[in-house]
Amino acid sequence: MAKQDKNIIKESYPVLGMSCAACASSAENIIKQQEGVVDASVNFATGNLSVAYQSSLTSSEKLQQALQSGGYDLLLEEESKQQETLEALHVAKYQQLKSKTIWAILLSLPVVLIGMFFMNIPYANEIMFAFATPVVIWLGRDFFVGAWKQAKHHTSNMDTLVALSTGIAYLFSIFNMIFEDFWMRRGLHAHVYFEAAAVIITFILLGKLLEEKAKGSTSTAIKKLMGLQPKTVTLVQEDKGEVVIPIEQVQIGNRLLVKPGEKIAVDGIVVFGNSYVDESMLSGEPVPVAKSHGEKVFAGTINQKGSFQFEATKVGKETLLAQIIKMVQEAQGSKAPVQKLVDKIASIFVPVVISIAILTFILWTVFGGEHAIVQALLAAVTVLVIACPCALGLATPTAIMVGVGKGAEQGILIKDAESLELANNIDAIILDKTGTITAGRPEVNDIVWAQYNSSQEAILFSIEKQSEHPLAEAVVNYLNQAHVVELSQFESITGKGAQANYNGLSYFVGNKKLLEEREVEISTALETKAKEWLSQSKTVIWFASERTALAVLAISDQIKPTSVQAIDELQKMGVELYMLTGDNEATAQAIAHQTGIRHYKAEVLPQDKATFVKDLQQQGKVVAMVGDGINDSTALATADVSIAMGKGSDIAMDVAKMTIISSDLIKIPQAIRLSKQTVATIKQNLFWAFIYNLIGIPIAAGILYPINGFLLNPMLAGAAMALSSVSVVTNSLRLKWKK
Repeated sequence: MAKQDKNIIKESYPVLGMSCAACASSAENIIKQQEGVVDASVNFATGNLSVAYQSSLTSSEKLQQALQSGGYDLLLEEESKQQETLEALHVAKYQQLKSKTIWAILLSLPVVLIGMFFMNIPYANEIMFAFATPVVIWLGRDFFVGAWKQAKHHTSNMDTLVALSTGIAYLFSIFNMIFEDFWMRRGLHAHVYFEAAAVIITFILLGKLLEEKAKGSTSTAIKKLMGLQPKTVTLVQEDKGEVVIPIEQVQIGNRLLVKPGEKIAVDGIVVFGNSYVDESMLSGEPVPVAKSHGEKVFAGTINQKGSFQFEATKVGKETLLAQIIKMVQEAQGSKAPVQKLVDKIASIFVPVVISIAILTFILWTVFGGEHAIVQALLAAVTVLVIACPCALGLATPTAIMVGVGKGAEQGILIKDAESLELANNIDAIILDKTGTITAGRPEVNDIVWAQYNSSQEAILFSIEKQSEHPLAEAVVNYLNQAHVVELSQFESITGKGAQANYNGLSYFVGNKKLLEEREVEISTALETKAKEWLSQSKTVIWFASERTALAVLAISDQIKPTSVQAIDELQKMGVELYMLTGDNEATAQAIAHQTGIRHYKAEVLPQDKATFVKDLQQQGKVVAMVGDGINDSTALATADVSIAMGKGSDIAMDVAKMTIISSDLIKIPQAIRLSKQTVATIKQNLFWAFIYNLIGIPIAAGILYPINGFLLNPMLAGAAMALSSVSVVTNSLRLKWKK
């Protein structure tokens, strides 16, 4: 995933070996310190590094070596293989955690039973030591290795907290077991805390296991999209007939056969046969789309009953499905504005917690009374255990991952987390007319003949068949049963229409100005009909011979079936709507009246649209621009939230931060509701993550002891820490089931 800009390379790679949000901050700092790195960002939830660097000064291999020295790693495989490798690593990590957790529970159980109920049996300390040692040294070794690697880089993370708390408890217990007399001579009981060390590691392993499982669920959207790609295709060759080949071997121009029920492998154009194709996985629209000669088909969509052949036009990374997968991956890996504040907190979180633990130890030692040292040690260990940067680090990105994934499943492509968060605040939406509110496909509504004649219909059909004017296609589609006649001296007249000769006579198709210039006679009946249609904001086209008008046609761009409903929903949400169009005043007024839009402007130039966006922004509004054409691209780039229609121009989709694949306006209120739900989830997650630490750390330090004698058990602190991360991820997953 690399883009070249002179010698600046932008890449995205999976980071391996991260265990908490502080790890992401640590890995990000390591990369930023490397020579030649322009910018770097590590997202804990997605496990991705986005980096821009000067290729003359560094390379991805050097960045990998730098991360490896800090206890992390970079996956430098080809993009096509990355997901499979990550999936395999995820499964392996989950299985390893599962095995460790089961062993930790089995070994910790006797330690807890003895430590809490059978402390006075012979050799109780030695038995607990025997069971706790493999939990701490073997099952918990990754925490100590990670902490040591962090210490070498003068950084700290979750591993540091776990290693310090369990290591201190374990070593203190060994000291008390061997030198029991040291405390007896001072009139104190030599307590051991093997059960605390073992249970803390067990709970943290259990929390990581549940977190790993939950995090796997947040990226199901990507897995579903990737699952749409078939592994093989049927290639049609003139000499060999039908040959099944791997999808990687498909080239542009290949003719491929799609049988009933098969997935379409790459993008292309139908050249033979016809069928209906289920495009719901791309557009979110449940109704299958008819496909015949000349129609476009897209990778990942499913053929229904018929079979057809199509010519490949886009393969590999160029297909619409591949672009969608890439866009979803980048969006899930991007950081919402609120995340930047959370990252700053996470980066100083561990040092602050260690400082609080040291301060707790000192205060207990000074003011703790008879058992000051023991209680000081326990309180410090509990503070280290209960503090959880993971919950903070997961709060925003997990919600963003689920929100972006849910959007993709609904046919709403979101390019980055910032636009998803910002959509929550939209209070003004500017709508382009053609292709956004209307279908963007002019259709003939009616035709009135002075005196119907099938040969005249054939002449009209034949002239429009040769014309390149956009409205000519509408006439051809309307008269598709007519037969073609041979014309001579065809000429396109710019801004007016076209003319051609047939059997020595001239015929004209175009606007009224063309007929007036040729001094063509127009009957009162046709003139009256034309005025009626013009009052309804329809486009009027005339067909005439040299002397008289033969027919008049009404053409209009139909409003999309769901546009009125979408506009009504948006206005009920309190969003102000504005329609901007290059069309005339009468047409704009008619469309605004039919759809219920109160604010509109007609005859607007492309640059005027961007100016209108700025005017609204200066009024303090958060503005969304919705468009589909090249003429909308400047306004899209200017708006706070830019939304492109998927059936529009490529440049509009490149500029826009959101794309509605189906071009259905009803998806916009859905996108705003999704944004509101995602932002609400982020706020809930951050509230619980902050409140957990704000309440948990002081209680762990012993703030309640002078009031009611309560001291938090380190084992309970371990359980609370494990559950805090799981609760944040689980809350994010609730987004999936919201409507």
